[in-house]
Amino acid sequence: MAASYEYEDGGFQQQPDSAGYDPNFVPDSVKSFVVHLYRHIREKNVYEIHQMYESSFQTLSERMFKETPWPSVDAVAHYVDNDHVFCLLYREMWFRHLYARLSPTLKQRIDSWDNYCSLFQVVLHGVVNMQLPNQWLWDMVDEFVYQFQAFCQYRAKMKNKTAEEIALLKQYDQAWNVYGVLNFLQALVEKSTIIQILEREKEGLEEFTATDGYDYSGGSNVLKVLGYFSMIGLLRVHCLLGDYHTGLKCLRPIDITQQGVYTSVIGSHITTIYHYGFANLMLRRYVDAIQEFNKILLYIYKTKQYHQKSPQYEQILKKNEQMYALLAISLSLCPQMKLVEETVNSQLREKYGEKMARMQRYDDEAFALYDELFSYACPKFITPSAPSFEEPLVNYNQDAYRLQLKLFLYEVKQQQLLAGVRTFLKVYSTISLGKLANYMEVDEPTLRTILMTYKHKTHAVDSDGKITSNADVDFYIDEDMIRVVESKPAKKYGDYFLRQIVKLEGIMTDIDRIKLE
Repeated sequence: MAASYEYEDGGFQQQPDSAGYDPNFVPDSVKSFVVHLYRHIREKNVYEIHQMYESSFQTLSERMFKETPWPSVDAVAHYVDNDHVFCLLYREMWFRHLYARLSPTLKQRIDSWDNYCSLFQVVLHGVVNMQLPNQWLWDMVDEFVYQFQAFCQYRAKMKNKTAEEIALLKQYDQAWNVYGVLNFLQALVEKSTIIQILEREKEGLEEFTATDGYDYSGGSNVLKVLGYFSMIGLLRVHCLLGDYHTGLKCLRPIDITQQGVYTSVIGSHITTIYHYGFANLMLRRYVDAIQEFNKILLYIYKTKQYHQKSPQYEQILKKNEQMYALLAISLSLCPQMKLVEETVNSQLREKYGEKMARMQRYDDEAFALYDELFSYACPKFITPSAPSFEEPLVNYNQDAYRLQLKLFLYEVKQQQLLAGVRTFLKVYSTISLGKLANYMEVDEPTLRTILMTYKHKTHAVDSDGKITSNADVDFYIDEDMIRVVESKPAKKYGDYFLRQIVKLEGIMTDIDRIKLE
């Protein structure tokens, strides 16, 4: 049980604290940790590995390594028979802790890249006979993409780089190369044959989702599950690069309308829907974005209390707030409130109700609000290319973000005239072109152009190549008459009654507590 690895306060020696950190000093509790973890990995005891990885590693990090790295891999290697694969896994955790708690040097960033290369090479070309928890395998892919993003941001801040850093960047120009990152993720997808596994699962010939990706017949889950999570990693990388079509294409084998292995890890679930929703928002597939944001926000609302002790809790709350901002943007550009559950809607109104009302006006203040919400909620876009060392060194870490913001605000401006058209179409079931042109103070040819723009902007091409409508109000032109087709949503009474029942139960409980004299 996990309790066996709770280390007593007197059970470890404190690190020597002379100006810092001795990488070769291994406290007893760390010896015990690596020995037990190594044993459980060899025995394929997934439950115990998960407990040690999620609980003991965090406890020791908090207690002993708050401001220093863990002992070096060379210092612990002889406790685990110098096992090559275990040492790679230990270093992966070592670097992750370093990134989370401290600020890595350029050399450490490069060493972490080398470690990932070695680890993925073993998984791709070696014989890996272990079962690891999904949480750990997800964290590997997630951290791999995060460190790539962090390296691109770091390299793009060239202005204050020292001569030594510039020399290292020139020497290790292949470290965190975008093609290398994409190739590793794609290789994991292909070598794992995960796409074919998911296809066979649909036909009932394979069990992958039902077992959460674990292999109960004595095999290994590592390559399969890494391949699965790499599809989400590819979506994330392509979103960081601004290539939303390719990102969504990489995710297509995973049916996100259903429960899957991606929902077995909260971090993976949130990352998938955040990037899926954001990519759809940028491709004007507002309905898809709204539907998925609504589902995940409702899920977080119902389950976040169960993750309060999780190391990912702060990240869950941050992504939750960002997705509310993206939902506010989506609904301002495509007012489809019928797609949003009552609970999510009330939270949204509380957070952004006033701003959403102002965003409908399409004046300078509205554009400033779109700018503010987009900047708060968008991914940290990257420029993956290396700097030119011959030219004067400048910071270019904001260039990709500014480009995406400019494209987004350009799209918002194009929607400006559509708000007026939508207002009139909501009022009339039929109206002549001349009359509407008169109301809008434009001539008929201009009105036809505006109506064509409305059609274009409220329709999008989905991932199957079909044209779908985002419009809450649609129309067709019959000679010189505009005929309006408004979708009438079926009213949902269930949510309202359930909330009132919960309120009533709360009031009755409060009444029961009152002691009458």
